Amino acid sequence: MGAFGRVRMEIALVIVILGMAVYFFATERFPVDLVAMMILAALLVIGVLGEWTDWIDARRWITPQDGISGFSNAATVTVGAMFVLSAGLEKTGSLGAVGALLIRIGGRESALLLVLMAVIGVISAFVNNTAAVAVFLPLVLAVCARHKVSPSKLLIPLSFASQFGGVCTLIGTSTNLLVNSISIEAGHGAFRMFEFSKLGLILFGVGALYFFLVGRRLLPARQAGRLVETYGLGKYITELRVLPDSPLIGKTVRKRELAKNHDVMVLELLRDKRMIWSPLNEPLRAGDILLVRGAIGSLMNLKTATGLEIEPEFKLQDSTLQEEDLTLVEALVAPQSRLVGRTLVETDFRRYYRTIVLAVQRRGRPIREKLSRVRLRIGDALLLQGRKEEMERLRRDRNFIVLEEVERPTVRRKKVPFALAIIGAVVGLAALNVMPILVSAILGCVAMVVTRCITLEEAYAAIDWKVIFLLAGVLPLGLAMENSGAAQWISQHSVELTGRYGPTAVLGALFVLTTALTAVMSNNATAVLLAPIAISTALDLGVSAKPFLMAVMFAASTCFATPIGYQTNVMVYNPGGYRFADFMKVGIPLNILFCVISVYFIPRFWPY
Repeated sequence: MGAFGRVRMEIALVIVILGMAVYFFATERFPVDLVAMMILAALLVIGVLGEWTDWIDARRWITPQDGISGFSNAATVTVGAMFVLSAGLEKTGSLGAVGALLIRIGGRESALLLVLMAVIGVISAFVNNTAAVAVFLPLVLAVCARHKVSPSKLLIPLSFASQFGGVCTLIGTSTNLLVNSISIEAGHGAFRMFEFSKLGLILFGVGALYFFLVGRRLLPARQAGRLVETYGLGKYITELRVLPDSPLIGKTVRKRELAKNHDVMVLELLRDKRMIWSPLNEPLRAGDILLVRGAIGSLMNLKTATGLEIEPEFKLQDSTLQEEDLTLVEALVAPQSRLVGRTLVETDFRRYYRTIVLAVQRRGRPIREKLSRVRLRIGDALLLQGRKEEMERLRRDRNFIVLEEVERPTVRRKKVPFALAIIGAVVGLAALNVMPILVSAILGCVAMVVTRCITLEEAYAAIDWKVIFLLAGVLPLGLAMENSGAAQWISQHSVELTGRYGPTAVLGALFVLTTALTAVMSNNATAVLLAPIAISTALDLGVSAKPFLMAVMFAASTCFATPIGYQTNVMVYNPGGYRFADFMKVGIPLNILFCVISVYFIPRFWPY
């Protein structure tokens, strides 16, 4: 019987659950928050079975109280509070005001690059980096349009710089707070607010220098084209004239169910030089011209079955889809969007938002057919057509990031001093050890609402509940790894492979493993799964656990090699016109650089 066969049943079960978790996180078969809840459910069910059978030692498992401890964990609560504080800065226009300074900078690409990275890096050290990138995306695109700079030259640096800044402070990313919480619960003490700053600033400087000297030359220079060309709509939208003998005459589009029966969507109706937008309930007449969207086969079937004739001289342009009262807008599905994992039909998109989705781009590839069946993901780019007043409402909706820089009428600019003072107080009180970051963050949230920087409804809406449930569901798995001995079992076998080369070799292997897992799954999930192993590895080696926890934290918070490893990478993928290989070309050398620097400096800043 091999080594694995000799382990206890509890260890075997935990390792099986761990393997399934990594598989589902990496393949994205289910949303990450659902996977986390599945993990939690499995742990609780096995715990209950252990009380009724003798094939598992319930004392080495987690109790129901342990199972729900993730919801009350200091990291989970603090992360939720930081979402609210970030929203307070956003709603007062504090982030937008800083970002707007970019527009006043000259048009030299190198100057824009350095200033952008410096600004987003400083902001991301104290504000949730996803929120910061969401605010800066439209601003950067506006700067690129004004100075005729390719967005692909600036958007990867925008995402990466937000990660550089995030590793400079305790509150820079949720991963930092998570590892800090695990360290406290394991008895290894809390991290200070600026404990990461020495190494964080070194990595920030190296990252900025890398882009200035090398990285910007590796970035593609892709100019944003017309929307019709970008989304490849030319073959999918055409004009059809209603012939005198058509069975559609006198019938409405809704009654004939053209979308359901023929898989096409009627966008507009042109009658006597008058345009009727989204004419679902308009009785059709002979001579009407319908602007329709659908695949070639569907359009030809519709033409044959309903007595329509294709307009031979029709040529689709952006202007065709934009009238005095209509506009075309690109919008990203935001990380906290209610649309994630749902189809357009399930969300009743057309009725709820009163706009039409013409096409979807996912990871640089347009999706045009059967849009109603596509399950949306974070970072999907939607090409929307609708009335201008509806697009204004869309810009204020937290489910979307509209890729067009506009003046937001809802920001509360008079509250900017209050918002900045509150953030300063939260950071200052925690940094001076007057109170834990959990307490100062909660007080800051209350202050944001009391000073009316943000409303109570906006505070609730600001919390990304997917992240909260991810943390709450995965944290008990880390506890089960410790209680069952699985973390120790894994660490012992890891030390057998690399331990003879010394703790620095083990540290390097842990950093590489964390980087590799973060490239294909959630960075928070990676940190929760590997932090207990890091602690057990340190105990096996007889050294301090802090260097190994730092390796997990820095590696999980800096993912550059793939667009799916970090949410900010997903957010810039479509707007920058990137391909998967672009991230690998620019990101892999940077990940290697960060690994070498971190493995060199971590033992010097946090001795074994």
